[in-house]
Amino acid sequence: MTKADLVEEISAQTGVSKNHTALIVDKLLDSLCQALSEGNHLEIRGFGTFKVRERRARRARNPRSGSEVLVPAKLVPVFKPSKELKALVVGTTPAPEPVATGS
Repeated sequence: MTKADLVEEISAQTGVSKNHTALIVDKLLDSLCQALSEGNHLEIRGFGTFKVRERRARRARNPRSGSEVLVPAKLVPVFKPSKELKALVVGTTPAPEPVATGS
């Protein structure tokens, strides 16, 4: 599913215009990226947690030359799914009902 597919799906389920839905999805993703870039984590209960983790420096091999190189430490974004999301993917829990909107 692409971002455009997600926007279309949300728009169809909520009755909100695609333009407004796209703006909301973009702002959600911008906020997530901003939080991660500041070193914060974002927890969405029932879905999972996004956070930044440091990968240690390590030695690796250049596949062309076979020489050893040092890969420096770096920060990477990670996602840890919740128990509910894991159960949903495995198929042991039914999908949650959509939340009714008051608009």
